[in-house]
Amino acid sequence: MDSNVKRKRSSERPTAVVRFAALPETIKSPKDNPSTPDKVALGKLLFYDPILSGNKDVACATCHHPNTGYAEFLDISMGANAHGLGSKRRFNVPNDIPFVKRNAQTIINTAFNGMDVFNSYTPKNATMFWDDRVKSLENQALEPIKALEEMRGHGHSEEGILDLVVERLKQIPEYQNLFALAFEENEAITAENLGKAIAAFERSLVTNNSRFDQYMRGDREAIVISEQEGFELFQKVGCANCHNGPMFSDYKPHVLGVPENKKLSAPDAGIGDSFAFRTPTLRNLRFTAPYMHNGSLKSLQRVLEFYEDIANGKERNPYVPKEDFDPFVRELKLSVKEMSLIISFLNTLNDDNFDKEIPQSVPSGLPVGGNIN
Repeated sequence: MDSNVKRKRSSERPTAVVRFAALPETIKSPKDNPSTPDKVALGKLLFYDPILSGNKDVACATCHHPNTGYAEFLDISMGANAHGLGSKRRFNVPNDIPFVKRNAQTIINTAFNGMDVFNSYTPKNATMFWDDRVKSLENQALEPIKALEEMRGHGHSEEGILDLVVERLKQIPEYQNLFALAFEENEAITAENLGKAIAAFERSLVTNNSRFDQYMRGDREAIVISEQEGFELFQKVGCANCHNGPMFSDYKPHVLGVPENKKLSAPDAGIGDSFAFRTPTLRNLRFTAPYMHNGSLKSLQRVLEFYEDIANGKERNPYVPKEDFDPFVRELKLSVKEMSLIISFLNTLNDDNFDKEIPQSVPSGLPVGGNIN
């Protein structure tokens, strides 16, 4: 993006529709992928089965494990050619696979991705990833399988890996039966149905009864006075301009100038080389540290201090001058004394009532979750 264009946009005074509500108690699925118990059960097994990775060492659950809130306690991920879970994960030796350049977002509540302030969303067009590069959970589920540093690894082409995975699944009688049950069609094992099954499982991972949800449904005692004060401050200082609606995200790109992660060999320029990244949800932050698109900020206190810095014009990324900061940043009025109350409010968005049951085995017979021990 031309820098003059960015700066012209940055000078405009922003406006935002700010509204909050509890998460819905039901989810929507695309018309071509209705949720069924058989489909969710199949998707769960696929989610934990490393047969989906090029070298059979990484599963979806490797970087999105229930023990770490379906995210991981790492700044940026290590996918192929690594071992261990979360903060204990290390690359094997020797290794020439790069880090995954972005922080693994939680799968929880991705069923509601793209939801606006009026609880409206379209699953088929739901925004995915930090850079919004694909739409829908069905498409998102297949992208890590194709990525070298995530699941593909060496020895397999990006163009051929899905065909290889499909052929592997076809050789396993249990998967033949499970796909037939889930999709009720001949030749049910396809890349499209693979994505649909995983998406159906991911949509089942919903936490919609946090203390904040209870409060918004009418239980005035669900959050205490200090947390209510934090909620008022959250809106007053400007956090709510981008973090609003039931998911506390406007799902739009914003340029913040987040510090670069020194593990990466080149700067991450984000969407369209603009250094913009999509607003993440603020739900379940207890499970998703460290924060920002590259995990460069280790705690909520550090995140709020960062916002105070950039609101005051301090540059934290040498590639992003303050003239390019998102207009909403300059609207922030944040001070240190307000941070503890805001953090206390953010904790009301946590809800640990999600599926933590891990399959005892997967149909391939490979280690459940990949090489995580």
